[in-house]
Amino acid sequence: MTAKTWAFEDFVEGSTIDLGKKVVTAEEIIEFAGEFDDQPFHLDEEAGKASLLGGLSASGWHTCCMFMRMMCDGFLLDSTSQGSPGLDYVRWKKPVLAGDTLTGSSHIIARRTSKSRPGLGFVTVRSEMINQRGEVVLELENTGMFLTREAAA
Repeated sequence: MTAKTWAFEDFVEGSTIDLGKKVVTAEEIIEFAGEFDDQPFHLDEEAGKASLLGGLSASGWHTCCMFMRMMCDGFLLDSTSQGSPGLDYVRWKKPVLAGDTLTGSSHIIARRTSKSRPGLGFVTVRSEMINQRGEVVLELENTGMFLTREAAA
């Protein structure tokens, strides 16, 4: 494995990783919805306005996918990541509307080494995406598995 910036040792409890920004377009909302979640408020501005969501709104699953892209670009693709055993929770707090600018961050809340696999550690992060109005639109918590630098060498 080539040297990576982020190994298990680099995740410090209490620290925050900035995941950058993402502008959400109507076109991508409609394209994702047409393929995976074709409810009317994800496909049509007028249907979105008539719904509780208040406008053309990204699917919650699309929001999760946008977050995953931000996390990959923010640190995962330059890490010793070995995947994840799953999510502890996901909450869609506010609708993500066409034109929103989302900012993501991941907060390291816990880490531990594996008892059965030397060289592997578990890092628990609580992450969020916030829109341009300062509203949390997505909140989630998950654990990732990362090799130590020694194991990755």
